[in-house]
Amino acid sequence: MVSTRIIDSEPALILDGDKKNLVISDLHIGFEHKFSSNKITIGKNSSINEIILNIKKIIKKENPDTLILLGDVKSSIQNITKTEWRDIPYFFEEIKNSLEVILIPGNHDANIERLIPNDVTLISSKGMIINDVLLTHGHTMPSENYSNVNNIIMGHIHPVYFDKNSLLNGERIWISIKTEKSEIFSSTKGKINITIVPSFNPYFYATEKRYYKKSISPIIEKIKDSAIAKIVTLDGTIIGNESVLKDLI
Repeated sequence: MVSTRIIDSEPALILDGDKKNLVISDLHIGFEHKFSSNKITIGKNSSINEIILNIKKIIKKENPDTLILLGDVKSSIQNITKTEWRDIPYFFEEIKNSLEVILIPGNHDANIERLIPNDVTLISSKGMIINDVLLTHGHTMPSENYSNVNNIIMGHIHPVYFDKNSLLNGERIWISIKTEKSEIFSSTKGKINITIVPSFNPYFYATEKRYYKKSISPIIEKIKDSAIAKIVTLDGTIIGNESVLKDLI
């Protein structure tokens, strides 16, 4: 059996089984390139160093055996930008010596193998299974070969809560969903739990609803009309249920 625990006030969770796994998603390293093309500048190396320091802080506190990255380490989709050439190898060199690192590539991670050290494990974009948990980026549909799982942990969506009358407007959130397993694996009955991990990058998400663009996930498209959901802030406060799910995903 494995247990799952959201780390208080962080967009990260612990998946504890035979090994203690730290799970994060959607770093989008190199996102500054998009800003610079619009004449917006961010201090050199400031965001990548902030991400590295935050991950190191969590590693020191939690002492995990493994870091599992749920995809979109890169920000560009097909190309590799100058920023990514510099910052992604730097990120892995700073992190990998303290624990094992596994990368499940996302839709932004084309050619990521050119940027990562040999001792970082790059696996299929279909994901990996730990006990009865499928870990995946979320941009592809799981095959029936994974129908024995009871839980899916995914990224890709970058969920954010929007309510202009709330102090939480524009804040990153966790989304926990329970639905029929047959919605995803047509040959299988029972229930399945889906956890959507917020973006770890503290800058790469829309903080205003008018700029929010939903990420298309075949998993979410299958279940969003029949799910029971819990919407949770980074600090663990429950702020909504399935009644607001369509606005978020």
